[in-house]
Amino acid sequence: MSYPSTVQAITISKTGGPEVIEKREIPFPEVAPNHLVVKVQYLGVNFIDTYYREGVYPASGFPFVIGKEASGVVVALPTDESVLNDPDYKKRGYKEGSRVAVDYLGSHAEYVSAPWKTVYVIPESVSTLTAVSALVQGLTAISFMEEAYNVQKGDIILIHTVAGGLGLLMTQLAKSRGATVIGTTSTPEKAALAKANGTDHVILYKSEDTVARVLELTNGEGVHAIFDGVGKDTFESDLLMIRRKGTLVSVGNASGAVPPFPPIKLVQKNVKLLRPTMNNYTYTPAEVLYYGNALFSLLANGTLKTQVFKEYPFTTEGVRQAQIDLTSGKTTGKLVVKVSD
Repeated sequence: MSYPSTVQAITISKTGGPEVIEKREIPFPEVAPNHLVVKVQYLGVNFIDTYYREGVYPASGFPFVIGKEASGVVVALPTDESVLNDPDYKKRGYKEGSRVAVDYLGSHAEYVSAPWKTVYVIPESVSTLTAVSALVQGLTAISFMEEAYNVQKGDIILIHTVAGGLGLLMTQLAKSRGATVIGTTSTPEKAALAKANGTDHVILYKSEDTVARVLELTNGEGVHAIFDGVGKDTFESDLLMIRRKGTLVSVGNASGAVPPFPPIKLVQKNVKLLRPTMNNYTYTPAEVLYYGNALFSLLANGTLKTQVFKEYPFTTEGVRQAQIDLTSGKTTGKLVVKVSD
């Protein structure tokens, strides 16, 4: 098919604060033979967008198209015959017109060209909006709670920032597996939302002693696992709240990266420490299919429910505000940008 010569995209021309974000016209993305081309309807806003914008993660060059989560409709299939004949490709059932969700860096644009293995076909039972609001955070929740620490019935786990998009999905998933969930958050309103989504005990970290409360709730033993998306500000206290032979999963670094530390700090309780990334759990085509099917099944049967905090316009100001809101600590659930109908 013929494509437009240019597209509108959300870019940065240098690293910095939200003011470096610009919606601009760029050439239509290069379409590789193993790529699908997707006309984008929604964008998902994630902390990783801010990491690239701030320079925590290096951009490949400038102008740099941010974002790694989108949903829309397939407008072109791969042209590589070896791809089209690949059994793993055939299992996906891609067609022109298929509704899909995309996990690919540089996706915040009107069109995205992405390797086929990073594109998930959305089943009829799930809306395009729900798919984009659940893709990255849902895949993260499922893969981390299966492979980083396999949450089991009877476990007591701690989830920091429990009322955020990822925290709510992790809570729902952990409760479906029979775990007891302790969560931290900042306001009574967020606490109410966390409890409505299944959190058993919510700690308001601004006014309560988180360590003392967790040890009280666990009879001094600590929790089996901690899922920590805060990073620098909570790492030391995590080591006090984890039980012997517990697992600390460093999910993100909203407060900054955890500074270097001597591994001997883990000796006292034989703690396991992981800093995984979802894309290393969804690396092979088989893994992508497995976790994609798991996510959409859990969305379809109601085990996982997304909470969209706000829909922002596809403008410079809209995306700047979305990132400001995301990093302010005042949002709950998922932030999305609407690109087209």
